Amino acid sequence: MTVYSIRPEVTLEAVKLVVGDKVARLTTALGEVELVVPSSDLLAVAKLLRDAPGCQFEQLLDLCGVDYSEYKDGVYEGPRFAVVMHLLSVSLNQRLRLKVFAPDDDMPYMASVNEVWNSANWFEREAFDLFGIVFEGHNDLRRILTDYGFIGHPFRKDFPTTGHVEMRFDAEQGRVVYQPVSIEVREITPRIIREENYGGLQ
Repeated sequence: MTVYSIRPEVTLEAVKLVVGDKVARLTTALGEVELVVPSSDLLAVAKLLRDAPGCQFEQLLDLCGVDYSEYKDGVYEGPRFAVVMHLLSVSLNQRLRLKVFAPDDDMPYMASVNEVWNSANWFEREAFDLFGIVFEGHNDLRRILTDYGFIGHPFRKDFPTTGHVEMRFDAEQGRVVYQPVSIEVREITPRIIREENYGGLQ
């Protein structure tokens, strides 16, 4: 059986029909359909997108956090944090980008979609670890990339590039110790030296 790729406008119409009044924004750009829904409707929309005829997005390929605090050079005025999911329908050979904004900038949270697509498990843990986005209903939401004692969320735009602490192995104590950051922040201007006839150029 040959499966043909569905044109984006067909996917857009199918999604619009299924999701209905839960659509905050539905667009097509660069050959891909993007759906934005309110965080309060995320779980219901996820189940519809997975099960409804014409959609059948059986797979979640990727999920990541986004910090919009410096978007458009700081003139952006919308919610700070979003979660972006890339969905695939193997049955219909179509894709969808699903975007959800967290309603609270100080404590970003939204429902976990792990019960809908179990591939979301580690992706949600990563978004929690790096951006501090809490996924309600996740059964094991803990750090996945940073150390358990790590302070803050390193992919947030306001996180210092040097971090807050550094760790090293102390041979005398026989263990890893944390200490204040010893890196000096400095600006380095590279020095360029060229020979007069470098590369045979005059």
